[in-house]
Amino acid sequence: EPGCYSEEAAVGFFGPEVSSRGLAWFPDVFAALERGEADYAVLPIENSSAGAVTDNYDLLLKYDNVIVAETFLPVHHYLLGTPDAELSDVKRVFAHPQALMQSSDFLNQHDWQQLSMENNAVAAQKVRDEKDPSQAAVAGEVAGEIYRLKKLAGPINNCPDNTTRFLILAKDRVYQAGAEKISLCFELPHRSGTLYSMLGNFIFNDVNMRMIESRPIPEESWQYRFFVDIEGNLEDAGVQNALYGIMREAKNVKILGNY
Repeated sequence: EPGCYSEEAAVGFFGPEVSSRGLAWFPDVFAALERGEADYAVLPIENSSAGAVTDNYDLLLKYDNVIVAETFLPVHHYLLGTPDAELSDVKRVFAHPQALMQSSDFLNQHDWQQLSMENNAVAAQKVRDEKDPSQAAVAGEVAGEIYRLKKLAGPINNCPDNTTRFLILAKDRVYQAGAEKISLCFELPHRSGTLYSMLGNFIFNDVNMRMIESRPIPEESWQYRFFVDIEGNLEDAGVQNALYGIMREAKNVKILGNY
């Protein structure tokens, strides 16, 4: 919906003239991009205080799209209510689960029912449409302006420097000449020392690792795949040597993007 953080990220990255369309669920976005219905997709992947958006890591493997860029959006949550509401009226709060998590310190001080929604803009729209002063939404300032809601409190996020990292995805494998980050995924045999051995490929080739995230493999109980971000370009000799070693030792290696 208009006013969600993904829309803010898209406008911030592509500019105010961007033509964008929102979809209800993350898999819908991946599927629409794969079908060629859009040039790019903008999706959140991690937050500085709440961590990874784990479902989107899994979707990066399910669909054959590629990461071509990233953008960072400072996120400030507000408690938004109807124009006639006061903080003392609130009984129910609606928001995306990540927003509820990122604002937990403030929300848990109150005996409010916390209810999950598809995204924060949908929550703000619900509060506007139902005109119930006992209902409030956690959303950004832009959503409050669009849906003409009253700021009851805020910013309420736990961390003042709350920032969300968004990925820019494309259907075609586009790599910029000046790209300096690579995202990849691989699976390892469930044996002692395999992850240590794998990371040695980065160490011995002087490749810096920025992030590692593990996710369970749905088809194999208690088996995991790893998502890794490293610094460098696919044309760098050290990066090529490191990736060559990983492809020899790991299973189902996939380069998700160089951007």
